Amino acid sequence: MPAEWPTEVVRRAESLHMELCADIDRFVDWHQLPDFFRPLVEHYYLPLALWLSDCKRQQHTLVVGICGGQGSGKSTLAEFLHLAWEYLGLRSAGFSLDDIYLSRAQRAQLAADVHPLLATRGVPGTHDIPLGMDIIDRLCGLGGPGPVSLPMFDKGADDRRPRSLWPVQSVPVDILLLEGWCVGARPWRGGEAPINTLEQHEDSDGSWRNFINKQLRGPYRDLFARLDRLVMLKVPDMDSVLDWRSLQEQKLRARGGKGMRADEIGRFIQYYERITVNMLAEMPQRADCVLELGRDHSICGVRLNPGPPGDRVEKQKTRR
Repeated sequence: MPAEWPTEVVRRAESLHMELCADIDRFVDWHQLPDFFRPLVEHYYLPLALWLSDCKRQQHTLVVGICGGQGSGKSTLAEFLHLAWEYLGLRSAGFSLDDIYLSRAQRAQLAADVHPLLATRGVPGTHDIPLGMDIIDRLCGLGGPGPVSLPMFDKGADDRRPRSLWPVQSVPVDILLLEGWCVGARPWRGGEAPINTLEQHEDSDGSWRNFINKQLRGPYRDLFARLDRLVMLKVPDMDSVLDWRSLQEQKLRARGGKGMRADEIGRFIQYYERITVNMLAEMPQRADCVLELGRDHSICGVRLNPGPPGDRVEKQKTRR
C-alpha cells in the first residue's frame, strides 16, 4: 500500500476490500476489466473513496472534480466510487462534462460566428456551462426541493438527448462528482505559436485558441470554482493519450460501432493537446489527489497535496 494514504484510511480500506470482494468481482466482470484492476481497487480506489468521504462536512455536499486525459479511466473510477459510497451509506450522484455539450445546432452557430473548429465538441466553449452550474447547485440542495434531471448527450447522434430521457436524481446528495478531460483546467500563459498541425493549418491566426483560453478564464473558472476537491488521473504524456484513444476506437469497431481511423484519431487528439500539456505541467502541484498512471494503464503512485487550493475554497465559501 502506498505510504501517501493516511494510516487510518489504509486500515479501513483493507477491511472494506474484504467486505466488497463479491461486488468488486461483479464490477470487474461486467466492465471486462484487466486483471491488474483488482489490486488497483484495494490500493487506490477504495482508499480514495474513504479519503474523499472523510473530506465531507456535515450538512454540505462535497463536490469532487475528476480530471484525466482521454482514455485515462475517469468514468470507471467515478462508477466505482459511487458503488463504494453506496455501500458506506452515502448518497452520491454526478455527471460528465460530456453530458453538457452544446447541441449540434448551437455548435454549428458557434462555428459560424466564431471559428469553424468549434463545430467539433470537446474543447472549452463547446459546453453549456450555465446548465452545469445549475445542476451542481441543485444537486447540492441550493435550488430548492424536488428531483433534478441529469443531462445526457448522445455521442452517436452528436446531440443532446431529449430532456424526457434524462435520469432523475433526488436531492441533496452527500457527494457529487464532476468528471471530464479538462475539469479544473486553467488558462495557459504564452505559447502563442502553434504546437501541432491542426493549430498551424486550421487556426493560423490563433482565434480559436484565444477563444478557448478566454472561456477558461471566464465561464469555466466559475464552474470549476464549485469544486471542493480535485482528483487528477495523470497520464504519462500525449503519446499515451493517443494510444489509449486508439484502443477505445478499436473496441468500438469490435462492437460494431463506427470507430475513427488512425489518421482521424491523430487529428482529433490535437484538439486537446495544448490544454492537456498545460495541465500536466501545472495541475499536479495543486490537485488535492494525483494518481500517477503508467503506460500500461495501471496506477503506479499517489500523492496527496496538503491543504486545498485557496482560491477555489474561498469561492466555495462565498457560494455557500
